[in-house]
Amino acid sequence: MNGVMHPWESPHFMIGGDHQSPRFNAFTIAERLASGNTYPAFVRRDFYKIMLFHGEAVFHFGDESIAVSGDTLLFFHPRLPYTHGDIKTDISGYCCVFTEEFFREYFRGKLDDIPLFQSGAKPIFSLEAEAVKEVTIAFDKIISELRSEYVYRFELIRSYIMELIYYALKLAPFENTQPETNASARITAVFSELLERQFPVDVFSPKILLRTPKDFAERLAIHVNYLNRAVKKETGKTTSELILSG
Repeated sequence: MNGVMHPWESPHFMIGGDHQSPRFNAFTIAERLASGNTYPAFVRRDFYKIMLFHGEAVFHFGDESIAVSGDTLLFFHPRLPYTHGDIKTDISGYCCVFTEEFFREYFRGKLDDIPLFQSGAKPIFSLEAEAVKEVTIAFDKIISELRSEYVYRFELIRSYIMELIYYALKLAPFENTQPETNASARITAVFSELLERQFPVDVFSPKILLRTPKDFAERLAIHVNYLNRAVKKETGKTTSELILSG
């Protein structure tokens, strides 16, 4: 659970040519692993992300850890700070990343109005074989269009993304919450993630203004005293000291 991102997670991986929108990308995890690219972990947090993940891993949200295995469909949004760990080497799947701007003219509402992307949501879905087939078909269509020269390819891609979203809304969320073996470490890791995001390096990364320990605690949905104790235990410094030195 470190600050280095896995090479299959960056939104800046280019499949090839000039087919990419600056606000969207899609790829297979196998391609990303083969690329060997690495980027600062916080860059990808300013994108919405949909991932079909095959393998074992643990995702940490604040003081909660969710273990996944087999085939899992995951949704992430910019206000959901998280880290991950215990990722096995034998993994595969698909991922697409996009910004709010990518959907601005296509979707009348806001992406944040979709339950999967609302604050506090941790939409992680364990998939059976038939569901894996459906989701895989959608991702294959997305990547195929991204690589094409079709002038309306991004319109098609948006429709396929909405297909994934509506499909997930029909599923019951799966959460396998692990015992709180090291809550302080997990809270500190996600706090550090949020702190790094105060200084975005990407053009599509709006600055997040969290100025006080209370601001961070509210974003993590925990009590400020709980945050302070966890950070002090793991780093030897107070939350305020780390914010000021960030």
